[in-house]
Amino acid sequence: MNDLLEILKYVIPSLVVMATAYFLLKLFFDNEHKKKVAEIKMAGYKIITPIRLQAYERLVLFIERISPESLVMRLHKSEQSSLQFQTTLIVSIREEFEHNLSQQVYVSSEAWELIRNAKEDMIKLINTAAAKLNDNASSTDLGQKIFELSLGDKLVTKSALEFLKKEIRQVF
Repeated sequence: MNDLLEILKYVIPSLVVMATAYFLLKLFFDNEHKKKVAEIKMAGYKIITPIRLQAYERLVLFIERISPESLVMRLHKSEQSSLQFQTTLIVSIREEFEHNLSQQVYVSSEAWELIRNAKEDMIKLINTAAAKLNDNASSTDLGQKIFELSLGDKLVTKSALEFLKKEIRQVF
């Protein structure tokens, strides 16, 4: 019995020291792992933040470019018929949208949905304006009708632009 007590005098403190060392080392390595993960995330944020900001800038530019006043003034040619001008406007909107499709990866789903709605709303506005004109109308007539219709309603382009600005302020 004395031998057993003598052995336990040495084994129990050793086990306590070993358990303490194990838990301290485990805690240390867990903290080191968390630090490494945080460093990797920070490095990722340093790379992705400028790209996301550029995506928001491009989408704001897209919204500005498809707004009625910008679109009509930029693409108007007086020698075109209203049908030709309608086609030019719609093709321009679709090309601009396709050029910015990849930006949806960097913005929220709600923001992207508003961008898509703005595009569709502008195409609908152009088609509605063209439908209200007679067959021999000029591009100037179509431009005027688009301006008239855009003044009546709050355009989705404006609400999309406001939402993008608000989201940029929240994110950055």
